[in-house]
Amino acid sequence: MTTSVVCAGLATRDTILRVQRLPPPDGRVVAEERVVAGGGPAATAAVALARLGVETAFVGAVGDDEAGRFVAAGLAAEGVDVSALAIVPGARTPESTVLVSPGGARAIVHVPGDAPFPEVDVAADWLHVDHVGYGHGDGRRLSIDGGNPIEGLDLRDVALYAPTEEALRAQVGGVEEALAAGAELVVVTRGAAGAIAAGRDGERAEVPGEPVDAVSTLGAGDVFHGALLAWLVRHAPLREALRAATVAAALSCRALDGRSAIPTLEELERRLT
Repeated sequence: MTTSVVCAGLATRDTILRVQRLPPPDGRVVAEERVVAGGGPAATAAVALARLGVETAFVGAVGDDEAGRFVAAGLAAEGVDVSALAIVPGARTPESTVLVSPGGARAIVHVPGDAPFPEVDVAADWLHVDHVGYGHGDGRRLSIDGGNPIEGLDLRDVALYAPTEEALRAQVGGVEEALAAGAELVVVTRGAAGAIAAGRDGERAEVPGEPVDAVSTLGAGDVFHGALLAWLVRHAPLREALRAATVAAALSCRALDGRSAIPTLEELERRLT
């Protein structure tokens, strides 16, 4: 195990259905495959970190319902420390139903949870947050998954800001604007086009996308963030970290859900050689 990371944010139970096409209004389709798996940006990043040999804890909140027990058990089975996962009596656990069609098109129906989010009180060198975990912890090197809008986003003293291209444009404007706002390192995911990174120290890196026979891209960005941190906590050069994250994310697309195909450290290192 290496330097620890705390991931804080959303954890869900996802029901993923593979269909030949998304249904039209008032239409009906037949699912060819159904998978029930854990989801959520920060939770999936935690699983990726654990598979890649990083000591990882997760902070979030679920209900004491069946879905909440499923979420907690799934994270624990991956070796993620769930001692700070709040299981709130009577609360509803977040759930999503995801339809995935050929080519990667998705339709998502999300049912939010209603458990209050706990404060992050776990010792670690890094804190990785998504849009739900943002604002619930400080005092560590902060990594922000910027894939979803974050109200009141403040990039001052943020060690790592990692949005999609679309989210970057909508929330901040561009890479230079994010650096000027205070981010130490900005890493932008670009889907099949790969990723780019820029540091406040002037360092720049870019890697292309990794070819893969993709079944679904669900959770790929979350896996990217987990793998990126797994390399950064080992003090890897920026381009190596970017490459590892891109390959890990691509490999995760081999399955319908966002977790079962996340590579182990051994598999990812073989792919990178």
